[in-house]
Amino acid sequence: MRTRLMFATLVVVAAVAAVASAQRDTYDLVIVNARIVDGTGAPARAGTLGIRDGLIARIGGVTAAQGARVIDARGEVVAPGFVDVHTHADDLAERPDAANFIRMGVTTIVAGNCGSSALDLSEALQTITDAGPAVNYATLIGHNTVRAAVMGRAQRAPTVVEMQRMKSLVFKGMTEGAVGFSTGLQYIPGTYSTAHEIIELARVASNEGGLYATHMRNEGTALLDAVRESIQVGSMLRMPVQISHLKVDSPSRWGSSAEALALIDDARKRGVDVEADQYAYTAGSSSLSIRFPSWALEGTSIEVAARLNDPDTWARIKREIAQLLSDRGFTDLSWATVATYRANEAYNGLTMKAVAQEMFGRDGPDDQLEAARAVMLNGGASMVYHFMTEEDVERIMRHPMVGIASDAGVVPFGSGVPHPRGLGNTVRVLARYVRERKVISLEEAVRKMTSLPARQFGLADRGEIRVGAAADLVIFDPARVADTATFAAPHAYPVGISHVIVNGVSAVAEGQALGARSGQVVRRARKPTLAP
Repeated sequence: MRTRLMFATLVVVAAVAAVASAQRDTYDLVIVNARIVDGTGAPARAGTLGIRDGLIARIGGVTAAQGARVIDARGEVVAPGFVDVHTHADDLAERPDAANFIRMGVTTIVAGNCGSSALDLSEALQTITDAGPAVNYATLIGHNTVRAAVMGRAQRAPTVVEMQRMKSLVFKGMTEGAVGFSTGLQYIPGTYSTAHEIIELARVASNEGGLYATHMRNEGTALLDAVRESIQVGSMLRMPVQISHLKVDSPSRWGSSAEALALIDDARKRGVDVEADQYAYTAGSSSLSIRFPSWALEGTSIEVAARLNDPDTWARIKREIAQLLSDRGFTDLSWATVATYRANEAYNGLTMKAVAQEMFGRDGPDDQLEAARAVMLNGGASMVYHFMTEEDVERIMRHPMVGIASDAGVVPFGSGVPHPRGLGNTVRVLARYVRERKVISLEEAVRKMTSLPARQFGLADRGEIRVGAAADLVIFDPARVADTATFAAPHAYPVGISHVIVNGVSAVAEGQALGARSGQVVRRARKPTLAP
């Protein structure tokens, strides 16, 4: 009897073990016939992947029979989902499908860049969570937002009390989940701040384990001074620094990217953790207001309009704009194209030279400035600026500590004539700079779009294909992947991306967006400290 009981017990134990083993050997999704580029820069290798509970559970040794769902990669590249750490998708809750990012293979984005973020991050992150985003979302706390909340658009140094209030807001943002502190030092009111102010506020983020991301004070005529100022923050506070959209935006300074990169290399040798990102185009995008002297934009919109309408003040503004253009190597604004002008959408896609012709029947340099004034008085416009050279773009891209980021928001498909980077940035790198121009290797391009930015921003478990990491993946054909969005016709999705997976859920299958909402809000793990 006892022998039979022991035998029965063993049979039950064996059965339970078999069930457990079977459960361990089955997966929610299996990817077979993959060419794995894991995001670390290591050479591509053939393999299979098993995904369970939104995580990568196994690499290699997996068969199609073990998957509830199966994707046959047919020899295409399987890479970590792209991590875009410089976006302006702060309105993700309003457009949670984020189709332009998903269709580019981007599975994680960072917003709050260039000093502009939500002020109440707790509320903003909850709203995004409730909306159910298609992509993972992290944010920085923005200096311009904090400064405006405390000081408005005042062109002066903060008082002791105002500085303390700003520090408290940065601290609050960090405790609510920000991954760091951002500045936009070419924008109002951030441009009115001193290096001392930036360092004191960045110190708060540093104490919480965050990084400093900066749209520098100058990206052309004083590029090197701006890079030094950025590095100084990291050096003094021993915190990671991310130089946003590194570029040379002035023809008079084209080629100085070599010196800027040398400054970064020197700082890294001294132990400063400084990196950068770039987008893969020779044109940028920003507001029209950035072309105006900062003093002219201080205060309320009524005060700004009064300056633009005062003949003597406007004459001074025009002289300063003309001098700034000359210093940068320009003679007029013909290199500036309207992306979105709500007051008159017929101007979208036109250069300021063409806008002047439409407005006045003349298109000389002074006429273009008068057209810019008229646009500013009617709400302003977002612009596309053709002001870079391919030589600098490629030199910056070759640098191992420069990642790829779009500097784009969630693009409403069909609206305006925006910069094509919002629908093509990542795939343009793979098509133009890897396959066609061979500026960098495929493995290096993937690293620059995955593990490099993910590690710098503290996005744990993103950016690599490894067991235990989030199952954020993109599958593409390296021989066919290409951007189709152009400056003239930017509303076009890329080709060659067959599948995109976010936290184990298919967002794109066979090249078609599925409308899945499996993204998550991602917060940086913080270390406890005292409030400022």
